[in-house]
Amino acid sequence: MALKSSKMSVYSTILSHKQQSAKLLAILIDPDKEQAYRPLLSELNHADLVLVGGSTGGNIEPCIAALRAHTDAPLVIFPGNVAQFSPNADALLFLTLLNARTADMLIDPHVQMAMPILQSGIESIPMGYILIDGGRKSSVEKVSHCTPIPQDEVDRIVATAVAGQLLGKQLIYLEAGSGAKARVSTDIIRAVRAQLQVPLIVGGGICTLDAMLQAFDAGADIVVIGNHFEQHPDEMGDFIRIKREHYGE
Repeated sequence: MALKSSKMSVYSTILSHKQQSAKLLAILIDPDKEQAYRPLLSELNHADLVLVGGSTGGNIEPCIAALRAHTDAPLVIFPGNVAQFSPNADALLFLTLLNARTADMLIDPHVQMAMPILQSGIESIPMGYILIDGGRKSSVEKVSHCTPIPQDEVDRIVATAVAGQLLGKQLIYLEAGSGAKARVSTDIIRAVRAQLQVPLIVGGGICTLDAMLQAFDAGADIVVIGNHFEQHPDEMGDFIRIKREHYGE
């Protein structure tokens, strides 16, 4: 079952894939990097899911329009700030940075965008986002001033994920940061998966086929890759093909 062929909501289809143990590969497009994502457009029609967003920048409408012209895969906003919103996407990840410690990251952006999102009618998916130490200071850390959780604090990561689920988050995202030197370990993924009922997303530093497969095997329902494909657009087709060979469409 391909996401793009379904008439169900994006989240309902993600749940359907999870129930069938079918994995999803999400391609992350940074709307501020037009020169980087343009070479990816020809392959995006084969993607399961396209996330649109970045840690900086604002207007994403030109990017959404370009993507619409090249793919019928679901376009889901993965906002880095309140300006990254478009009613022309298929869904929005209504993101809470679970290890944030200030109101301007925990609730203020949600309040600013609540009415525009409601009035747009866009599908909004509550998601708990956990920033994990990836061995370098990520854009998310710079913008949010959030301290990432060290990878050896597995119990704390698991408890944070479970807290997000208990707060009603419908997705949990373990993120090591764009271009991370150390991706989220398989031990962390397995430990979180063992305690979590909602779909689990993993991203950051995944730049080889083996790394993608290991994340899936450890329990990720969705793997997100962005930075690697910006640098190696010719490899995206291989990742999509291998994912389908192992886990279906």
